[in-house]
Amino acid sequence: MKVNILFPVLNEERRLEKGILKTLIFLKRNKLFEYQLTIIDNGSTDETAAISQRLCEKYPEVHYLRTPERGVGVAVRTGVADNTCEIVGYMDIDLSTKIDHLWDVKEIFENQPQVQIIKGSRLMKDSQVVGRKASREFTSRGLNSLLHIVFKNHFSDALCGFDFFRKETIENLVAASSQDNGWFYCVELLLRAERMGLEVHDVPVVWEDDYDTKVKVIKTVVSYLKQIHFLKSEFIREDRKSSRS
Repeated sequence: MKVNILFPVLNEERRLEKGILKTLIFLKRNKLFEYQLTIIDNGSTDETAAISQRLCEKYPEVHYLRTPERGVGVAVRTGVADNTCEIVGYMDIDLSTKIDHLWDVKEIFENQPQVQIIKGSRLMKDSQVVGRKASREFTSRGLNSLLHIVFKNHFSDALCGFDFFRKETIENLVAASSQDNGWFYCVELLLRAERMGLEVHDVPVVWEDDYDTKVKVIKTVVSYLKQIHFLKSEFIREDRKSSRS
């Protein structure tokens, strides 16, 4: 099994090298699976590109892709289009989700062939969240609750950046989904997966907040409310079209 780990980055000169090296050391030491680490640069203007290219020259397992468009959505689509590995997923470059959970990726995909998607969750009984600001916790729980009300989804934490997919599954989901460039695109992939009858397999994670910027709570909430409304309307249109055909 070969796994492609995508790292969407924007102006991450401070954390990029540390995140990649820590991941490489962990994977080399534990020999979990064959792997590729793909840095996807969303139009950085700092030293992200130079650091990425230096890492690629030194470590053959590291790949670098650049897109002038910004947003996690376009980064994920770019990574999936380039991917040749059996499993592809994405993680935050600050490794907020404890890297040890890559063991879960290995064990679940190797031993449970029916599982197509693994989703990290900070909201399960055995999850642990360290150092999270109250504003981020409030926003995350509120948005997840709203998603459950609107879409009746079964996965518990739509916003945790630790998701892995079997290759054909993610390709099908990308083909069926919108061209949204933001974080909500990742939520759409999961919601569409459940509409297709796929289980999103929740995994409790240890998650440590490493953000050093203030969260724009109101802006985040307004953006997600618009996206939720748009996607719900799209699902209704799709259902009506399907019922007429």
